[in-house]
Amino acid sequence: MRALLFCLVGLVMGISSGPALADMKLSPKAAPGVSETRYFTSIDGLMNGNADVILKETRQGKTVTSAVLDVCYPVAKGSDRKDRFVVNLAVNGPTLTGTTQSLGDKLPVSVKLTRRPTGDTFEFKGEISVGQTVTEVTSSDNSDLSEKEFLDNQATDDGLTAAPKDFTEVSPESVGVRVKLDAASDFLKGLRGQDVEIALGGLTIGCDALRAGQQTIGITVDPERAAALIATAKSTPGVVSAGWTSGIVDMERTIRFPAADWRDGDRLNKDRLAATVARVLTKTLSAKSSSSAWNSSTGKLKLTFKRPSDLYPSLDLTDTIEVTALVAADRPGASDRLMLWISNPVISTADEAAGPRLNLIDESTGDEETDPSDDNGSVDALAREFRGQRWDVDKSAWK
Repeated sequence: MRALLFCLVGLVMGISSGPALADMKLSPKAAPGVSETRYFTSIDGLMNGNADVILKETRQGKTVTSAVLDVCYPVAKGSDRKDRFVVNLAVNGPTLTGTTQSLGDKLPVSVKLTRRPTGDTFEFKGEISVGQTVTEVTSSDNSDLSEKEFLDNQATDDGLTAAPKDFTEVSPESVGVRVKLDAASDFLKGLRGQDVEIALGGLTIGCDALRAGQQTIGITVDPERAAALIATAKSTPGVVSAGWTSGIVDMERTIRFPAADWRDGDRLNKDRLAATVARVLTKTLSAKSSSSAWNSSTGKLKLTFKRPSDLYPSLDLTDTIEVTALVAADRPGASDRLMLWISNPVISTADEAAGPRLNLIDESTGDEETDPSDDNGSVDALAREFRGQRWDVDKSAWK
C-alpha cells in the first residue's frame, strides 16, 4: 500500500511539473476563430522518468475549449506493470476538471486544475486524486507541440517483416507477433508446450502498447519451423500481424554457402555441420572440442572448447570457450544456399587441476564485449571450409 501511495503521489507531482499540463499554453500563432490542436508529451522527473503523459488541447483562436489528459504509469515503485487513465477535462474559465477511472486497476480518478499565463508558458495548480490518494499539483514552464510534430513523434515501427526477400536485415530464428491486448493472454497460453522460447521482455505491456491496444511478442524458434509458426499465428484470433524480426544474426559474422552438400533431402545434416564447424574452430582457437549440442527450440548450436590458459602458466589453468552458431536457409522458402552465423567466443578461466583447486572469480561484467580478434580469424576460416561468401558491410551485399 505504501508503494502504491508513493507511486501515485509521484505520478501527480510529475504531472504537475511537466509540459503535459502546459496543454493550456496559448499558441502565439493562433488566429482568431481558427481551431487548432496542441499536445504536451514531456514531463521531467515524473515517476523517476518512468511515467508517460500526453495532454491534448483544443483551441478556438486563443480560447481553450477542451483538453484530454492521458497518463500511463507504473502501478507501484519499481514495477514493470503499467496502469493508465484518460480523462476528458471540461474548461470553465481558468478551471479544468474531469473524472474517470484507471483502465487497469479501476481506481477512481479526479482532476481539478487552474491555469495562469506566465509569458510564453503556463503555470498550473490544483489537485489530482487516484484512488484514496489526493496530491497537490504545481507546474510551471510548460511548452507544447503542434499536431504534426506530435504525430511525427508517435510514428513507430515494430520491425516485423512478413515476407522478407532474404535474411540480411531480419534474423531467421526471430519471430514477432503483434496481437490485440484482449487476445494476448490466450495467444500466449496457446504457446505452452510448444518448442519455442518467449522473450520475457515482450510480456511487459508498455505505455505505447496500452495506447495502441496491441503488443508485440518476441519468439525464438528453429529457423526450419519459423515460417509455419508465422502462418499459424496469422490465423489465430486477435493477431494483427506476424513476421520475422531482428535477432542474433550479425552479418559481419555470417557466411553464405551452397546448401547441396549439407542437406539430407529437405533437412539439414546437423551432425556433419556441427562436426565441421567444431573441427575448424579447434584450429583457429587452438583448443580441443569438448561438447556440441543443438537446441531443439531455437535451432542454435552450442559448441564448447577447452585449452590451457596462458594467464598464469605455472598454475595450469584451463580456458573454456563457448561459441554459439546458427545455420539456416539464406531466405524464406526454397533456397539452394545456407547461412552460417557464429558468435564471438566467450572465454572463462578456471582451475581444473586434480586435487585442491583455486576458486577463481571473474570480475568482468557481462556487458563487456569480446574482442573480435579473440576468434583468430574463425569466420574467414569457416568461409574457406564451406566455400562461402562474406558480407560486404559497405556495399550491403555478399562478396
